[in-house]
Amino acid sequence: MNNAALSLVEFVIALSVLLFLHESGHYLSGRLFGIVAEEFGFGYPPKLIKLFNFAGTDFTLNLIPFGAFVRFKGENDPDVPGGFATAGKWKRLVTLMSGSLMNLLTGVMLFAFFISQTGTPQTDVVEIAAVDDFSPAHAAGITAGDVLVAIDEIPVRSRQEVSDLVQERLGEEISVTVLRSEKRITYTLVPREDPPSGEGPLGIVWQNPFEKISFLKSIPYGGRLVVEQSRQLLALPAMLIRGELQSEEMWLLSPKGLYDVYSQVREDERMYEEGQPALAILNIAWFFGIISVALGFSNLLPIPALDGGRILFLIPELLLNKRVPAKYENMVHLIGYSALLMVMVYVFYQDFINPVVLP
Repeated sequence: MNNAALSLVEFVIALSVLLFLHESGHYLSGRLFGIVAEEFGFGYPPKLIKLFNFAGTDFTLNLIPFGAFVRFKGENDPDVPGGFATAGKWKRLVTLMSGSLMNLLTGVMLFAFFISQTGTPQTDVVEIAAVDDFSPAHAAGITAGDVLVAIDEIPVRSRQEVSDLVQERLGEEISVTVLRSEKRITYTLVPREDPPSGEGPLGIVWQNPFEKISFLKSIPYGGRLVVEQSRQLLALPAMLIRGELQSEEMWLLSPKGLYDVYSQVREDERMYEEGQPALAILNIAWFFGIISVALGFSNLLPIPALDGGRILFLIPELLLNKRVPAKYENMVHLIGYSALLMVMVYVFYQDFINPVVLP
């Protein structure tokens, strides 16, 4: 199997897993609340075979090898006993939200895996990454790998503190204390007032070193990344309105467009230092973490036929205890589903004639 075919198979499997996890969230919460699931399908209809039956649910294999679905009993009919539409309003709300919550949790896990392999920056440690030739730091004897601990005996714990202290002392002789092999060494030098282009007053490039942490300790960091990505997605409409983001800078992607991005991400086969996973694997984990969060978030948008659209029809019942008649809700979802199909066909077409190219 050539690389292109292997890449396509990997992408289909990975995206199908994300969609399977989404539907699993619906299925598990429905089971918890006693809502009968008539079918859990792997892939999309038409149905090929019934694999088995578990607790009243037919698990099936379908023709289109992509994604999954759950069909609850009486999804749109409040007169069917034991069905989805007859369940309590809060049970229906949690069941509808559980698919997206499962995707968000998956994003947390994928980001946590990435962080557990790359580490977290030690923001209170300033490490010298490089020293420019013929610079004051180079002439004084400072080398890459030194940890900067003090300037004029003033302790420094961030890159901003280093920058502020140096800027206050341009053209003046200062002492710079570094830690090298657990030994403190102090150098004397003069920060340049007019350094060469691309260089700083001292002629050093500093960074925060990364500290390896376990997967369990990485989970809170993964959670923060999911929250931050969700915040950015929520901010997109306001950014468009304020003109901070142009419409041509963002676009919808079909699975074909996502695959184009994935194939480019996958091309990076460089390795970390010996003993570390391939950078490609980490890039892929990061990529599908982003996709999982976007999938969970987008399904909660108040669009008919999506989970968010169904939740929208629950709001009058949650707030006013008045239910929207099923016939009206079903009609809106049918129209919304048809509209989504047309939009998806258009997006597919655009992704074929204008393939996504990463910068």
